[in-house]
Amino acid sequence: MSDKPEKSDTEKTKNDLAWERLFEKYPILEEINSRGIYKISAKVINEEREARLMTKFDHSVQLPYIFQQNNLSIQPDSRGTYVIGNFESYKKLPKKKSIEIQAFPCLDDIETLKADKIYSEFSALLYAYNSGIIDDLLDQKVKFTIAGRMSTGKFSYSIRSLLHNLCHEINVDNSQCEIDGGFEGEDILAIIEVKNQNVEDFLIRQLYYPYRLWTEKTTKQVIPIFLSYSNDIFNFYIYEFEDYKNYNSISFVEQKRYQIGLDEIEFEDITSLVDIIKIKPEPEGIPFPQANVFARVVDLLIQIHGFNPRLSQEDIAINYAFKLRQAEYYADAARYLGLLQKDDNKEQGIFYSMTEKGHNIMEKTTRNRNLALVECIIEKKLFNSTFKIYLEKGGRMNKHNRDLIRQILVNEQPKLSEKTIKRRSSTVFAWIKWIMELTQPSDNRIFNR
Repeated sequence: MSDKPEKSDTEKTKNDLAWERLFEKYPILEEINSRGIYKISAKVINEEREARLMTKFDHSVQLPYIFQQNNLSIQPDSRGTYVIGNFESYKKLPKKKSIEIQAFPCLDDIETLKADKIYSEFSALLYAYNSGIIDDLLDQKVKFTIAGRMSTGKFSYSIRSLLHNLCHEINVDNSQCEIDGGFEGEDILAIIEVKNQNVEDFLIRQLYYPYRLWTEKTTKQVIPIFLSYSNDIFNFYIYEFEDYKNYNSISFVEQKRYQIGLDEIEFEDITSLVDIIKIKPEPEGIPFPQANVFARVVDLLIQIHGFNPRLSQEDIAINYAFKLRQAEYYADAARYLGLLQKDDNKEQGIFYSMTEKGHNIMEKTTRNRNLALVECIIEKKLFNSTFKIYLEKGGRMNKHNRDLIRQILVNEQPKLSEKTIKRRSSTVFAWIKWIMELTQPSDNRIFNR
């Protein structure tokens, strides 16, 4: 068992509760402890909730609570069966800094695919392909040849245990896999998995099962690639499997970043806003933000604006790789800025939708949208005061500056606990960092014509 704090039922998702009922009905933990794995069918899972909803966990944070408590994950081994165990199923993405961003021109001659209207994973992939980004990534001309669901065929692989120095063998018999995009060149086949958001890790299986399938079907080198499309930046992570029979032999090779157009924001664009901005009062009834990764606030806004006009708190948790409480934090952060509104009733639960202000901002070009979001942030007194100190101190956030911010918080709300002050300070610093990263110098970007 892990040492994670116990959740109340109100903090648990439908998946959390359904899996707990299955663990009560069947000797899942007992068999895992004695045999290392537990095999379960879709039919059994369907007793509590639809299997397709109960087994899709693209990121470790989405795993049911009882899985997290016991270091478990689940892998399909056929079209209708799954294996549960202490598997090392996920891979953390590398946190590389100062990766050069290459800019590509907009596709002005195409009316059905617009850079400012990329709301789905498939449209992100289509834009990357048609703009020439995929050719540049792979250093050769390629054709878009594969997409969709397909059968894996039969194969076996070893997967590492999280708890013991051993591997489990899983025998796959025509399980189902899905490929977001396959791109074939002269001597390569690139398999790309796409996520339309900023994420911390990914499910290796989404690359490994297609990799095993196509390694058997082609003589060309199969290259597994993970693409994270967030705030108009294409982040490609290129991998290789050093041992094709070993699930955990995945090895990071290279990261490349791309952007459509040269919609740059200069440092002066930000400072000029500070000079003219009018401070607005704190919104009533909305908590101070506890969402440190502002790019994920942007991802959420883009998706609600373009794809999901009304989302429940649980939908946000499931779709955007959040824990249930994180979903509330990030939605509330957008509410704090006046961009989302909350609807809460006993029958339907909590839902979020976009305000008119939110829609107006998200309709803008990338540059103007980001500047409008900056304005939403620094019109709040604490963020404004902090940002001015940041500018006065030459863009450095050392211990002395942090003490100044702490004093601002104490002066504003003297009854805040030290823990709350620390938490709020971390959010303020993180959002200001996001603002400053918008002004990445142009000499760190290459424009491909």
